[in-house]
This record gives sequence, C-alpha cells and structure tokens, in this order.
Amino acid sequence: MPEPEALAGAAAPPVRRPLRRDRRFLTSWSAQSVSELGDRVSELAVPLVAVTVLDASATEVGLLSAVIWLPNLVALVVGAWVDRRPRKRPLLVGADLARAVVVLTVPAAALLEVLTLAQLFVVAGLLGAWSTLFRSAWQPFFVALVRRDQYVEANSLMSATRSGSFIVGPAVGGGLVQVLTAPFALAVDGVSFLLSALLLRRVDVTETPPPVTDEDVPLRTRLAEGMRVVVRHPVLAPALRCVAWVNLFTIMVSALLVVFAARDLDLGAATIGIALGVGSAGALLGAVTAGRIAGWIGTGRTIALGTLLFTAPMALVPLASGSTLARAAVLAGVEAVSGFGVMLLDVNLNAVMAAVIPDDVRARVQGAFTTVNYGVRPLGAALGGVLAGVVGTGPTLVVGGVGGALGVLWLLRSPVIAIRSVDDLEDPNPA
Repeated sequence: MPEPEALAGAAAPPVRRPLRRDRRFLTSWSAQSVSELGDRVSELAVPLVAVTVLDASATEVGLLSAVIWLPNLVALVVGAWVDRRPRKRPLLVGADLARAVVVLTVPAAALLEVLTLAQLFVVAGLLGAWSTLFRSAWQPFFVALVRRDQYVEANSLMSATRSGSFIVGPAVGGGLVQVLTAPFALAVDGVSFLLSALLLRRVDVTETPPPVTDEDVPLRTRLAEGMRVVVRHPVLAPALRCVAWVNLFTIMVSALLVVFAARDLDLGAATIGIALGVGSAGALLGAVTAGRIAGWIGTGRTIALGTLLFTAPMALVPLASGSTLARAAVLAGVEAVSGFGVMLLDVNLNAVMAAVIPDDVRARVQGAFTTVNYGVRPLGAALGGVLAGVVGTGPTLVVGGVGGALGVLWLLRSPVIAIRSVDDLEDPNPA
C-alpha cells in the first residue's frame, strides 16, 4: 500500500497516522461495528424463527446452519474472480446491499403470513453466498486500508468491536424476539447491512490493481495457484489444518447451542440472549489483550492457547443444572472462556495471514483457505444435526468441544508455534 503523502521535501518522512486518527479506518470500523451488531441479532433470531415459529427439529436447525456455510465450498473460485477486480470496495458494498434485501424478506413473509421453512433455507443459502463474496474481498481491502505494522492493532480493534457485539447483540436480540417475535427481529440485521454499505461507500482507499499478466491466465491455473500456496506454505498449511479441524467440531456446538438452551435448559429467549451477552465479555477481553498476550508468550503460542480455550469449555454446557439462574450462569461462563480463546486465536492468526500472503494472489489464497476452513462447516453442522437426532443434543455438544480441542495438535511441532511476532515474518511482497 502506498504510504500517505510525504511532508514537504523529497527526503521528508511519510506521515503515519495512528489508526484512531485515520478517518478511513474509523469509517470502515464503524461499518463493521454496525454490521456485527445486526449479525448477532440474526444468529439468535434465525434458529428461534425455525424452532418457535416453524417448529423445526434439532436436525433441521443443524441443516439450516449447514446451508449458511455451504457457499464457502466455492470460496476459492470467488477469490480468484475477486483477485482480477481492480477495486474491492464496490464488491463489499454490493454484498452488503444484497444481504440486506435477502434478510428483509423474512419479516416481510411473516407479515404476509407466508413464511415457510423452505424460504428460511433459501435465505440461509443466499446469505452464505453473499457473505462468501464479502469475506473474499475484505482482506485485499484491509491491506490497502492499513499498514503492515498495524495489522495486529487493526485486527484487535475490529475484533474488540465484534466481541462487543456479542455482549450487546444477544441481549438486544433476545429482547427484540421477546417483544416483536423472531421474524421481525431480523429487520435489525437488514438495516445494519444497509448502514454498513453506506459507510463503506465513503471509504476511499488506493487499491493495488491486479497484474496485467494475470488477465490471460486461465481460471483453472489461478485456482490451482491459490490452493498450491496454501497447502505448501510452511505457516498457512498447518494453520489451515488446525482451524479446519476446529471448525468441523465447534460448528456442531454453535449450530445447536440455542436449541439446547431453549429446549433442554428451558431458558427463554431473553434469558438466553442475556447469558450469551454477559458471557461474551470474555471475547471482548480477549480481543483487547490478544496483542499483549502475544507479546508476552509469542504469537504462535497465543494461537495455540486460544485454540484450546475456544473449544474445550463447550463440552461443559450439558452439565448445566439447578435453578434458571444457575443454568444461565453455566451458559454464560462457557461462553466467556470460549470467547476469550477465539479472540486470541483470531486476532493473531488473521494478522499472520495478512503478513505472509503475497498481494497479487491475496484473494485467491484467502479463498482457498476459506474453501477448506469454512467449507467443513456445513459438513460439521449437518453431522451435528444428525448426531443430535441419534444420541441427543447434549452428547453432541460434548463431542464438539472435546473433538475441537484436539485441533491444537496440528500446531505442535509446526513453524506456527515458533512465531514470536508478526514483525519477524518475511514480507512476501517485493519493495
């Protein structure tokens, strides 16, 4: 990314604005904040629409979650296409607008009393498709927005906002579901996508155009190149094996957690929302301390620690018993530790990935990573739904938590565990 305009004089050093004073970053950060808040409402409202309005089974809710992640199986193709687009910001804006239209069809159908489970599956698939495009375009946009030395700071700030949305969003979502019913609570997410699109339109960044030589490269070659970089890279390959394994199992938990809380723990929508919101304070703490902890014990070790803390506590949810307060407290406690862990993992791994992927193949490499990493989620959600129908929702949560924790084994004895700092990684882009 070109540095900001230099001070007067050819030898003057470039202006380096802190992120908190960079208007472009602040606007992008605001867009992300608004969208994340709406997403938290939807993550609570969508399964509750299926369970409370359409009387869906645990297996059907698991399959619904699988459909949301299914489009990630073609993320590599999407990333190769995104790499050839000269500007990524219009793609982000377009994806936000499309998601707004899709999600608003649910309250509209409910108002007309024509909402069906089939429509909910279609909405889930379309949301997943447009989200896949958004994620593919986001990292190239991100590296044009911030400097290399700001990757951890920027990821930490954005993760802090995401964590904050997990505190406020479920409580707001639970209250909206209680007052408006689940379908109409989804209107909040639709509005959040519209606001995000409006804010992103105002962000002016200098994006690096794709190489001219890339225009004549066949799609198959570009797809193969993206996957080849991922599977052969000494850092990306073990990281992918770890997070794909983790996602395969933890999606079993996330796909069924609201169902378990509503049916097995007998908690109301507002109580579930408050418990998840209170628990998400752990994620906020993890986001704001991820860089500091990495400074103490090293980036690689922080990623490994985050992997364990994210996954293992999930197996404890079925132990919740006693009064309503006690059951909600267990749910909140597990959410707090797990959220703290996932932020240690995400903040540091995202910074590492931004630092080691070459700019000219960034979207297709990110797409290849996402194809595997998120592509296992529909399989995990479907397996979780089927397993819940066979052995019950509680045992399935235990399998998800214990199985996910084993993912840390992929990091041991790999170069990832030895990474001390992102600054020590070799820059893959020529000066």
